[in-house]
Amino acid sequence: MSNTLEGIRVLDLSRVLAGPYCTMILGDLGAEIVKVEAPGGSDETRGWGPPFQEGVSAYYLCANRNKKSLTVNLKSEEGQRLIHQLVKESDVVINNFKTGTMDRLNLGYDELKKINPGLVYCSITGFGETGPYKDFPGYDFIIQAMSGLMSITGTEESGPQKVGVAITDILTGLYACIGIQGALLERTQSGEGQKIDISLYDSAVSSLVNIASNYLMAGKIPERLGNHHANIVPYQTFDTSDGSLVIAVGNDRQFAQLTKFLGHSELAEDPRFQTNAKRVENREQLSPILNDLFKQESTAHWTEVCRQNNIPCGPIQNLSELTEDPQLQHRDMFIEQEHPVAGDIKLVGSPLKLSKTPVQYQSYPPSAGEHNEELLQTIGYSTEEIEQMKKNHII
Repeated sequence: MSNTLEGIRVLDLSRVLAGPYCTMILGDLGAEIVKVEAPGGSDETRGWGPPFQEGVSAYYLCANRNKKSLTVNLKSEEGQRLIHQLVKESDVVINNFKTGTMDRLNLGYDELKKINPGLVYCSITGFGETGPYKDFPGYDFIIQAMSGLMSITGTEESGPQKVGVAITDILTGLYACIGIQGALLERTQSGEGQKIDISLYDSAVSSLVNIASNYLMAGKIPERLGNHHANIVPYQTFDTSDGSLVIAVGNDRQFAQLTKFLGHSELAEDPRFQTNAKRVENREQLSPILNDLFKQESTAHWTEVCRQNNIPCGPIQNLSELTEDPQLQHRDMFIEQEHPVAGDIKLVGSPLKLSKTPVQYQSYPPSAGEHNEELLQTIGYSTEEIEQMKKNHII
């Protein structure tokens, strides 16, 4: 079966999450991903844990399937020449070194495009490769703080809170993936590659969407609203008799229907709550009334009633409940692979469902340097030369 990006080779010189997440998506779509690390393995996530399964980090496993592993000493001239040889046969290079590092290693875009003018070169940094912050290190937590995300997450009582996953890394990985595919598409017309400069900071700010628009239009610094929505009411969590439920009422018709099955239709006629704008204005009066009503029955009861009445809702699920969700099982969102060290591993599957070229899970997350000989032979190195490079700690 052919795949969407079959025939595309990506040299992945990134580590941790944003870059590896991007290249895992490209690999799921059929691209050949060559994960490049220093000899012995230099992706820090290999050591991040617990948990470990037979010494293999769960964190590393989450973002590195469908890749081949090559270890190279990029600080050596011979290692740099090796990468230059691979660049001749590659379509994409992606890295997340600090600004200027790739140039110092003779692996910057200006150098590599001389070798391969069709190369798509993606750089991921904390703050971008231009501007006054370009030399600052940037990590997800720092970016969440600086970008405004933490200022709007949590409540006034809790103070600023980060999102529970490294969300700016994930967003940046997605933007990098979009940019790379766009550049590859443009290359079919021009025959030339280009450089893509992606930063965690830019990506995080782009995610502010309506909150940023609210501020840019009104000039009012947004408050932390916890599980409330800045522009829609009721769009929040409610306590039930045995847990919590999210209700997402998007219009006045839905609100009238909600009040009807709650047994208090008069709320929809109350001048304070008749329109969404009024409900936003008077959320502090409406929310306690609704919360008291939802407390009278269980989460399962209200979930069923809401769905019968076409009111968007969802229970707050923990990871145990999530992995048993029949919808996610039907959608193949949890997969298993056999790993030579860790044994049977369980991973989150791809959300991409393509009818003609479905994603494929062809290989497990590799050990460091697992494919050195295979990859180097494809660019002309002999077995003897490969053994000598091992002795010289080049690979």
